[in-house]
Amino acid sequence: MAGEPGSARNDDLRLAESLRAGDVIALTEVYDAYAPFLYDYCHGLLRDRVEAAGALRNCVIAAREHAGRLGEPDRLRGWLYAIARKECMRRRDSPNRHLGQEAPEAEDDLSAEQLARREERRLLAHSALAALSGRQREAIDLSVRHELDEVDLSGVFGMPLEETLELVERSRIGLDAAIRAALIAQNHWKDCPSVSALTESWPLAPQTAASLVRHVASCPVCAELGTPALPADRLLSVLPIAAIPADLRLDVLTAATAEDRAGNRRAIAAWTEPFDEYGWPLPYEPTPARAKDRGTGGRRRGPIIGAAAAAVAAVVVLAGAMTAFGGESSPVTGAKPSSSASGPGGESGDPGDPGVPTEPMPTDPSPTVSSTSPSPSKSPSDSPSPSKSPSKSPTTRPPSAPTSQAPPPPRAGHLAVSGCDMHVDDSCTVTVRAVGGPVNWRVTGTSGELSAHGSGHLSAGQSAGVTVSRTNGLCWGSKNGSVSFAPGGSASVGYC
Repeated sequence: MAGEPGSARNDDLRLAESLRAGDVIALTEVYDAYAPFLYDYCHGLLRDRVEAAGALRNCVIAAREHAGRLGEPDRLRGWLYAIARKECMRRRDSPNRHLGQEAPEAEDDLSAEQLARREERRLLAHSALAALSGRQREAIDLSVRHELDEVDLSGVFGMPLEETLELVERSRIGLDAAIRAALIAQNHWKDCPSVSALTESWPLAPQTAASLVRHVASCPVCAELGTPALPADRLLSVLPIAAIPADLRLDVLTAATAEDRAGNRRAIAAWTEPFDEYGWPLPYEPTPARAKDRGTGGRRRGPIIGAAAAAVAAVVVLAGAMTAFGGESSPVTGAKPSSSASGPGGESGDPGDPGVPTEPMPTDPSPTVSSTSPSPSKSPSDSPSPSKSPSKSPTTRPPSAPTSQAPPPPRAGHLAVSGCDMHVDDSCTVTVRAVGGPVNWRVTGTSGELSAHGSGHLSAGQSAGVTVSRTNGLCWGSKNGSVSFAPGGSASVGYC
């Protein structure tokens, strides 16, 4: 999506030096080279074309005002993404945020059959990405579609490089497992009753996608099913790209250069502060108190040196080798395999990282995706036509003979629960499921530094998710707690 990263390094260096010198033409080149991709990224975080346009405008203005801070000018592109992300997080936190106007998709010259096949692949991508946390999806998007390396991601997220390498590796392994599970759900749902029960609608919801990944990781039937090799970059290449407004260029360049807007530019530049010692903006802090507590102690990126570059290259090669399936079942990193078809999962609320304050995270499986209504039909990936396969229908039963007696009440069921693992996130989802009949359930307590609440009624076979959050701010090491339920059951939760 972003073009050739190697050739872009020289352009980054030249443009950064020109920006430092106050070259207005260089600002125009920066916009023409990076604005379409930055707009797509901002739109994915904000889900509104008006907010995305405002975020891009402020990003370009802040880049011009702070160009002299960047200590590694050959990383201008990654630095722009860091500024854009901070601006988007600031806008997401605003009570006056504009909502409801998503950008149109950039047009492609495709035939009707090609469009149908692309839509089929998009549903598969949605279902796979839904199994990941918000932080993992964003890391995948930035590394695969926007082609940022781990050093750039470290600056964008404001994370130490070691944690960034771990995040990218874990995200890629998790996506590989999710792609395999989604392919099984799409092509082999008839071969495993549990998969069929989990995938009544398509694309998969986040909780269902996570449960499916856990099931496939532990199911002997699914382990024998073959799936085609589908690299992550090929899968994600079909996701929509937000079309940047044609008239935005003049508006942005005017706002960034007009003499009568100097005061406005100074205010926008102040929103991007503070910066770390390498000139990268620190992550957005929702409250002044948290910004004061944080300081700059959590940032350990460091300049690029031979050893760090070699470590990054090694992880890139390793992660690249993991993007294709070889028919093996690969659980999401850190996930505890469950023998039941229903496992923990769901959308990550506001995933964070140890030592990094929580920020609002994207909850959509892809960076710029128009919402697709779930369809109850399954569509095989090798279908030669755009038509969908027939929907799964319940078995027709003969009508019962009339009777004057009222039917007996349904037998009460029992509650089955599945635990979850937070890792670097601030929350995870425990799954509760009614087995053998209806169940009225509620959370009765927690152990460890955890918080969870919830109650409800489940029909037989129905499941629900309970969000479990950490109660402490910073968390180190590996800890375990639990969530207790009535009428019985306790779910193990790993955190830190």
